[in-house]
Amino acid sequence: MNDPIAEAREVALSFLKPSQRDLEYGLALHREAVVAESYSLGLHAPRDAAFLNGLIAEGAGEVEFRDWTEEMGMTGWTRTEALRAEYAAAWEASGVDCMFLNAGEEGNDPLRLLKRLSRYHYLTEALPETVGLVRRVEDVVALKAAGRRGICLAPNGVPLAGGFVNPQDEIRYIRVFAQLGARMMHLTYNRRNPMGDGCAEPANAGLSDFGHLVVREMNRLGIIIDIAHTGWQTSLDTARVSSVPVVVSHSAVWALQPHVRCKSDEVIRAVVERGGTMGITNVPAFLGGGGTIVEFLDHIDYVAKRFGEDAVTIGTDCGHRSVGAKAEDAKINPRDGLRRRWENFWPENDAVHAPEWAQPHQMKSMAWTNWPLFTVGLVQRGYSDEAIRKIIGGNILRVAGEVWCAGRPA
Repeated sequence: MNDPIAEAREVALSFLKPSQRDLEYGLALHREAVVAESYSLGLHAPRDAAFLNGLIAEGAGEVEFRDWTEEMGMTGWTRTEALRAEYAAAWEASGVDCMFLNAGEEGNDPLRLLKRLSRYHYLTEALPETVGLVRRVEDVVALKAAGRRGICLAPNGVPLAGGFVNPQDEIRYIRVFAQLGARMMHLTYNRRNPMGDGCAEPANAGLSDFGHLVVREMNRLGIIIDIAHTGWQTSLDTARVSSVPVVVSHSAVWALQPHVRCKSDEVIRAVVERGGTMGITNVPAFLGGGGTIVEFLDHIDYVAKRFGEDAVTIGTDCGHRSVGAKAEDAKINPRDGLRRRWENFWPENDAVHAPEWAQPHQMKSMAWTNWPLFTVGLVQRGYSDEAIRKIIGGNILRVAGEVWCAGRPA
């Protein structure tokens, strides 16, 4: 492990304080199990400060600048042998076999969504010895057996044509994205869209008539419907009308932390009673309390004990940054006066503004490469091996298998 990964590991251990037996047992179980993360931000390579400063000097617009920063972060691992080695080492440290990956920018414009999807296609083609695309559950097992890792593409929106000439024309790109490997999609992202309300909309309206059509189309194509960023009523409606299970890929429990990104017991129950699963994120503001790995495990406990071991999985909603990223970012010239992105508006009194959001010590306890210690924490809390295998991968892969097999291959 490199120094930042080792430091994060020590921080997490300082919170968990496992016995030597629990530590060794948990690490061994993590290595042996099939570990699948229900939502991840992936691994981020360093940006090229000199190139970006050149763009700033030329007066590049926000879209161009953002495109280049994302391009570098997502595909930059291919630039040098050292970065390729670091990429493989980070996967190894995490012990994650498959991640459902943020692979489409927030929104419904197909061209906007396509960019991240294409970057991860490129990455898997450039690093075939390390990572491959997952289209079926069997792919995860095969990749693990070959000593490789898998990414399952999960755009942060449903691609819509944008013309609204008629409903069928409007949904035609969903099939195209399924053919490109998209296997899970956010129904909404914080704000309202033609299908329903996001979690930050105060009106909390339900699934629209058009939303019902989209749900049926996603069911038909075998695409998992993700309601992590969706409002409560739209979430309830979606879970109830979908012919296959839906998921909350990365959220937390409202009863433990009343944050708009968290889910009520009613929503969680609607999801799990129909065979879906609830992914717990490790974002401190969504966890409450100290915002550490301890609170993260508390949210897992809550769902598992109230709704059953089949109900909960883990979707960190975080990623791994290259060891060189911070130093390179410090060289990038500031760009002031930029407007906030539309989907990032939150209620003014929301807990997202609380101090724990930016506490590096707390975040280090839940670094993405600390995934093996999530398993150790579950061992400490008395979960059986069978239950742990479900929570760290089995539950999301069970849902994936059911949804993907139910749909007609795109």
